[in-house]
Amino acid sequence: MPDRPDIAAFKALKGSRKIVCLTAYTAPMAHALDPYCDMLLVGDSLAMVLYGMDGTTGIDLDIMIRHGQAVMRRRQNALVVIDLPAGSYENSPAQALASASRIIAETGADAVKLEGGTDLAPHVKCLVDAGIPVLGHIGLLPQHAVAGTAFRITGRSDAEAQQLQKDADALVSAGAFGIVMEGIIEPVAAQIAATCAIPTIGIGASAACDGQILVTDDMLGLYDRFTPKFVRKFAEFQAEIGTAANAYRHAVIDGTFPTDDHLFWPKKN
Repeated sequence: MPDRPDIAAFKALKGSRKIVCLTAYTAPMAHALDPYCDMLLVGDSLAMVLYGMDGTTGIDLDIMIRHGQAVMRRRQNALVVIDLPAGSYENSPAQALASASRIIAETGADAVKLEGGTDLAPHVKCLVDAGIPVLGHIGLLPQHAVAGTAFRITGRSDAEAQQLQKDADALVSAGAFGIVMEGIIEPVAAQIAATCAIPTIGIGASAACDGQILVTDDMLGLYDRFTPKFVRKFAEFQAEIGTAANAYRHAVIDGTFPTDDHLFWPKKN
């Protein structure tokens, strides 16, 4: 993989090959994922997978910045994008600019992401005009979901399909460099991806998207509360952690850990 891509290099991947994206919230995970990803998203999904919350709206700008800083300490190659958390940008373009400016200044990340289409286009334009790259997000918007309810797939009606196309067009016109499309029925997502001038990143959308993203904890089998339909588990680390913890327990109880090799001894004269 080439050195860290800039926004232009990321956009140039459209039509060249599929774009590989995953979430990262910690320095060790960023280090492990970075060689294999074009983009690492410090997503507000950390509210659920790290903090045990029911949805993504319980975190603030300070939390996102701390996790963004952790990821940036180990990033080498991948573009790093940080979610603007719920409540930090929706009220006005000025609010969005203040929050995004703080994220970029305090983390050194490459871009921010926000949820919304036509209604958020002025916010996106404001950020882009200020020199802050923006990744859009349309379709299922987790920040708008009510905690404890099922996320709703979109695009099933003609009206929804038309609105999704308007949302994508508005984000392109506002200057977004890419769009995450989440929870959109396949034919509608495929149509948007085929006509969109910037990279589309699918999550529960269409294989026709220019790239794909998953929550890493879902992909690794670490998140145990539920598994969305669009997730494929490439590992089952929750079970492996349990196996390791059980082995550790038995070793401590039966005295086989620690051994002399794990202890510190006086130096011999």
